[in-house]
Amino acid sequence: MTLQQLRQVITISTSRSMNEAAKKLFVSQPNLSAVVKELEEEIGITIFIRSNRGIAITPEGEEFLGYARQVVEQYQLLESRYISGETKKKFSVSMQHYSFAVKAFVELVKEVGMEEYEFAVHETQTNQVIENVRSMKSEIGVLFLSELNEAVLMKLFNEYDLVFEELFVCDTYVYLWKGHPLANYEMISMEDLETYPCLAFEQGQNNSFYFSEEMKSTYDYKRVIKADDRATMLNLMIGLKGYTLCCGIISEELNGNDYLSIPLKESEKMHIGYIRHKGIKLSPMGEIYLKELRKYGNSAS
Repeated sequence: MTLQQLRQVITISTSRSMNEAAKKLFVSQPNLSAVVKELEEEIGITIFIRSNRGIAITPEGEEFLGYARQVVEQYQLLESRYISGETKKKFSVSMQHYSFAVKAFVELVKEVGMEEYEFAVHETQTNQVIENVRSMKSEIGVLFLSELNEAVLMKLFNEYDLVFEELFVCDTYVYLWKGHPLANYEMISMEDLETYPCLAFEQGQNNSFYFSEEMKSTYDYKRVIKADDRATMLNLMIGLKGYTLCCGIISEELNGNDYLSIPLKESEKMHIGYIRHKGIKLSPMGEIYLKELRKYGNSAS
């Protein structure tokens, strides 16, 4: 098995056609088919099923391609860091959709500047946060544990050789537009919210309630709208009087002052923290970022 073979089967999987993949790779279609056959024989599984309509990926092939992408991505990171002669160091974080985590990242960049470092921030789905840290695309991943998801996610962290470190604990809040009919309430109950749409972040193929970014993911909501990004979520709060359940920490500097967080009557504890690779020391940038994140513990208490 070679790196070139991995790149070739990844190209085939994205092209969904052996002919198209051969064109992109500048090789002949018979040559590419022979490469796939040789690799499949070596690893003992069938990656692709061929037909007149193109190719389909087998379940075993999907799993293999997942690992193959990780290997290729890691090689690209090594190549850019040690072979291509790049002088800038890299620092990347991934997070669930938390404005405070983005704000902490902003403060980090302001503190250290961008002359020596190349920064990346990924505000994304829960499973992608975990995957980015697992593959070392990101050094740190910010997410939360609750009574509902802790056992499942901790098992996954252990399997991936990751550790979870708690930053602070907070109650559950209702996050909504300041013009919402419930905006003047001192506390809001689930019954109060029944006539309004609950807004939740889309989790893609991993749309299990264990991966939900919102509390009470198993509640029987009458109206639910899924969104992919925070800006859309905020627009839906205004346009449809929607709401979401969150940790209650708002960054007005980033999101403006048009939104409120009000305590939820049926509150549950959220354990906000971060994941990192077990046994790998955090970089100086990682330590500074965590210092900024910990400042929000006072807001949550």
